[in-house]
Amino acid sequence: MRILIVEDEVGIAKFLQQGLEEESFAVDVAYEGKTGLQLALSGEYDLLLLDWMVPGVSGIEICQQFKAAFPATPVIFLTARDTVDETVFGLQSGANDYIKKPFHFAELLERIKVQLRPQTGEHAVFTLGHITLDTGSHEVLKSGQAINLTQKEFALLEFLMRHKGQVCRRTRIIESVWDIHFEYNTGVIDVYINALRKKLLLTDEENYIQTVRGVGYIAKEL
Repeated sequence: MRILIVEDEVGIAKFLQQGLEEESFAVDVAYEGKTGLQLALSGEYDLLLLDWMVPGVSGIEICQQFKAAFPATPVIFLTARDTVDETVFGLQSGANDYIKKPFHFAELLERIKVQLRPQTGEHAVFTLGHITLDTGSHEVLKSGQAINLTQKEFALLEFLMRHKGQVCRRTRIIESVWDIHFEYNTGVIDVYINALRKKLLLTDEENYIQTVRGVGYIAKEL
């Protein structure tokens, strides 16, 4: 799982980065708002940790623009602002949670885990050409015919379909589907992609899972 920290206090940012990396998260840091917004809008992250008052583009502005593009991705504010009005304003801007500085890392870690925990009873249906994936029934159909996938194959296909139309980098896939740090050899993805293509009987006319050479894969309808 990949987290973006936008925090202008270098000591806090490095402390958080080290702590989260020790918990097996992949972490990027931006020390000012413009860079933070650019990174956030890349779509590479599973969660954002935002300081409210960063130079350039504020944490509030980053949150608003990010949530407009990626409404399902959680955002947690880290801030010294703690009045009721400020808390409400932060949440109304799209934040999923709000933690006041100073804070204990253990508490922040638990809040992150809560936000990244799959929603109980989530039932989403994704489509990709003639393929349908149902997270509730854990079924994959192609033109109405059931496709038998392993757990990892299903998770990989779900990830690609959730990000349909977006280029999914190999490091992001390995971190999200296998929950392995990005330094791990990502060659395993190729094996599973090939297995998926075979099981889904994808032809040249149904090239729904495409390779982006040197980058990763993209699920798209032709």
